[in-house]
Amino acid sequence: MGFSPNPPRPTVQSVLQGIDIWSTRAEVVIIHEELPWTDLLAGMTPDAIIDRDKQQLVNYLRGKGLQLLFMLDLTDGLSRAEEARALRNAGRSLQEPAVQLVARNYALAVERRLNPEYLGLAAETNLIRAAAPAGLYQAVRQLANDTQTALTNAGARSIRYVSVQVETAWGRLGSTSGTYVGVEQDFSDFAFTAALGLSSYPYLGYTQPEDIPNDFYSRLRGNRTLPMLVTEGGWSSANVATVSSSQDLQARYITRHADLLDSVSAVAYCQLQFADFDITTVPPPIPPNLPVFAAIGLADIEFRPKLALARWDSLFARPRQ
Repeated sequence: MGFSPNPPRPTVQSVLQGIDIWSTRAEVVIIHEELPWTDLLAGMTPDAIIDRDKQQLVNYLRGKGLQLLFMLDLTDGLSRAEEARALRNAGRSLQEPAVQLVARNYALAVERRLNPEYLGLAAETNLIRAAAPAGLYQAVRQLANDTQTALTNAGARSIRYVSVQVETAWGRLGSTSGTYVGVEQDFSDFAFTAALGLSSYPYLGYTQPEDIPNDFYSRLRGNRTLPMLVTEGGWSSANVATVSSSQDLQARYITRHADLLDSVSAVAYCQLQFADFDITTVPPPIPPNLPVFAAIGLADIEFRPKLALARWDSLFARPRQ
């Protein structure tokens, strides 16, 4: 169980305060982010970027006894129909061989320098396939597979995987049909995946946690035995946009989610946000769907606990198996 270092506010103090609070109720940390495209395309080496941005942070997290999951997000995490914002701003594309080359080199550096236990090579692949132009999806597919080959040739020890968007697989997000479509195409297109990452925000597709089907995760895997891990997700504790929720619903989700995870013997359960983020500190332009995710933390922007945190802590206290 664990979180990401994402803070309520973009300050070093907020990052460290959050880590010190949530690391006592975690075994893993996940770094889930888009690649540093601007610096990579400007010619900065991956090692220099890691030295500046990641090495001391990861050392601090390792010092807390946490295992590291690292997810390389290849497209816009808030708009799966589009290239990453930094690539769009630069007039570049993931479909360019030169862009793919710097991405592979960055992945190799992450593996070599940070030694993650799990390394994700693409996020929400089924949602990208459903929302993005075919050329962008094919670029994601090619890059992830080519990166896997490069990592294997380099003797990488991490467990490599991709993540899928669970509500999309169930026809609840990016589709109005409500019909289950599954992720068989993802298993085919990313055949290297040694685990299946799960991105799940079920409050975007279900009214109450108890409405989530019992086979919500197990149906995706089918008869396969590969491990499953939640790489991002959660349930909002507040009303926002078209979402109607509360702290009670969020707490009930933590309990319901535990049953779903137990049903597939999940190896990891990660929330990107331990605490809510202060949307007033987000630089413009603010993506229109960002507020929908602002209240998924188990604490508020001042790190005051919500009802759901006690449920998380009770799960964390269970004996490990």
